[in-house]
Amino acid sequence: MNTVQIVLIIVLAVVVAALIFFIIKSMVIPKRVDAIPHLLRQNKSQNAIKLAKQIISKDSKNYLAHYYLGKAYIQENKSELAIIEYKMVDENALFGTELNETEFRKEYSALLLKHKHQNEALKNFLLLTKLEPRNAENYFNVGLIYENNNRYDLALGFMQKAAFLNNKHARAHAEIGMMLYRTKQYADAKKEIDTAIKLSPETYSSYYYLGKILKDAKDIAGALKAFEKAQRDSDLKQKAIIEHGACYLSANRIDSAIVDFIRAIEVDKNDVNQETLYARYFLASSYEKTRKIDKAIEQWDLIYKRNKNFRDVTAKLTEYKDLQSNDFLKDYLTCNNEKFIEICKNTVIKALQLQVLSCDEKKWGCQITAVDKKDDSWMAVRKQVYFIQFYREPNPVEDEHIRKSLDEMKTLNSVKGYLFSSSGFTHTSKRFAENRPIELLEKDKLEKYLSIAGRK
Repeated sequence: MNTVQIVLIIVLAVVVAALIFFIIKSMVIPKRVDAIPHLLRQNKSQNAIKLAKQIISKDSKNYLAHYYLGKAYIQENKSELAIIEYKMVDENALFGTELNETEFRKEYSALLLKHKHQNEALKNFLLLTKLEPRNAENYFNVGLIYENNNRYDLALGFMQKAAFLNNKHARAHAEIGMMLYRTKQYADAKKEIDTAIKLSPETYSSYYYLGKILKDAKDIAGALKAFEKAQRDSDLKQKAIIEHGACYLSANRIDSAIVDFIRAIEVDKNDVNQETLYARYFLASSYEKTRKIDKAIEQWDLIYKRNKNFRDVTAKLTEYKDLQSNDFLKDYLTCNNEKFIEICKNTVIKALQLQVLSCDEKKWGCQITAVDKKDDSWMAVRKQVYFIQFYREPNPVEDEHIRKSLDEMKTLNSVKGYLFSSSGFTHTSKRFAENRPIELLEKDKLEKYLSIAGRK
């Protein structure tokens, strides 16, 4: 046998061996992939993971192995890892008999939603609307994602399509109602919410939306009932309690509001929810209204530690920082009504050097009429009346109060008015008071006069 023949035989042997290898590989590997779902059905997820990884180590683009590895991770409650494997499937799969695209995209989009990968989930749900054009749930999920991204123009169309395909889709009707509510189409919004509740009375999230509509319509009693039912929805429980408390706050039932806001804070055991900041803020407002300023400051401090830019918390802490060093101002803001009246009278007598004629308690503070102190000399003439108001409301005094004060001054023939406010006056109030016989005294002047009266 010559050299050429030997070489030919060797080459032929290599080719045959390679063919045998690839034939065996094509027969064995699929069988090994097919073994993974069998392991998963037996809840042997660890064995399934091991086998899938072995296959992937030899064939990194084997989309079936990646798919089953993802399912194994789901069994192990490691859905974050499952997303990575499903992403590989999405990039490499040839969908067909071995792997159904519709079923895969349903599983993948659910995983993406769970971990708040909104944009990727949206792509998959949009594909599902093409794969299953009669499935209302796909349109609902697309609408929900657009709604969460504040794309209400697109969200409403997809929600309406979902409701059209399945007119008994309670959540679609509820979401349509909420979007109509946002655009102030209250009658149509309530109609959709009522439909949602009729279709599914135990879908408690619908009552939350109903409560929002009734609250804006000033139907506080109806809103309270709706928010009570909404608290049965675990996802909306904290929001519903806060809204329930806000209803009490708007009705000036402060003690009931405080109970609700404390409950809402306690729902968040780890103090991490954004809604907890709102609960603390409204609780602080309630304390402020009831003159419990120390407790209000405590809540503002807690909010400030988490978010320095939350609403007007920084301004509130700045406004009340003087309480630590000025006992006179602290008493003015925190004392009961009886003592407050005495403080105001004392300020008029000692700091303004006037004699009190009348003193009336008001919901916003105290109103006093006064004259110059008695002069028994023969030159004493008819005394001039002064009009004094003390405000201790948490908000700046609006111009409408200034207008009413001027009208009262005319009725009393008062020559001058003094209006004190611990929270200041609005810009329009200051402009209106210009060139009129009324002096607006903000917190710094109030502190000064309180201090004078307190030291005398």
